[in-house]
Amino acid sequence: MENTKRMEENTMQQTDEIEIDLWEICLVLVHNLALIVSIGIMAALGTFLVTQILVTPIYESTTKIYILNKQENNAVTYSDIQLGTQLTKDYAELIQSRFVLEEVVQGMGLDLSYEEMKKKVEVTTPTDTRILAITVNDADPVRAMQLANAIREAAAVHIMNVMDIQAVNVSETANMPMKKASPSVLKNTFIGGALGVFLMIAIVLVRFLMDDTVKTPEDVEKYLQLSTLAVIPLNEGETEAKKKKKRVKRSVLSGK
Repeated sequence: MENTKRMEENTMQQTDEIEIDLWEICLVLVHNLALIVSIGIMAALGTFLVTQILVTPIYESTTKIYILNKQENNAVTYSDIQLGTQLTKDYAELIQSRFVLEEVVQGMGLDLSYEEMKKKVEVTTPTDTRILAITVNDADPVRAMQLANAIREAAAVHIMNVMDIQAVNVSETANMPMKKASPSVLKNTFIGGALGVFLMIAIVLVRFLMDDTVKTPEDVEKYLQLSTLAVIPLNEGETEAKKKKKRVKRSVLSGK
């Protein structure tokens, strides 16, 4: 009895399993290739229009400063250079401090909080240098340049007062950004098209895997484990012609 029950359970598990034919999946994807490509093109076009029309472009302007704390009046020693390199993170914190950013906001008459202003500012240090790059992003390219220069000037005074430094040298003034930094229309268009293609492929595959109808004699043998005795051919053209003839006869008999 136990053996028969195990045999029945094994047969039930085998019938419940779904075989996935990779070649058949490839044929389904090829059959729906035109639909998949068209959906991808439509998704890419929609993403392009949304990025081009609805998304506000952001511009970046960068200014650079060079800070070196000299222990002597004229000579620059190795300890001065090493100390300046170690203090770059301190300088970056001072540049993004509340004192500097709020002074810039008040000086330019902007309606921005300290947190909103801080999101616009990024301070970086190029590798193996003592140069600090202050980058400001804004929707207005002119205002981005003005903010970068204003932050540099306010930060220079604040750094000299806090760190007891004689001077902060300007390595590069803020530039006028001519090209938008974000969003990237080409990148977003490609991502939108790729997502559209992948989504359509997923929908096609799900519909194919969820379809359990029997369509061919091979499906009868595959899923029902039965052999077909005969196949009745059906010519769709003939059936449609017969339907048309029946409609014509009906219309003649009715006198319409």
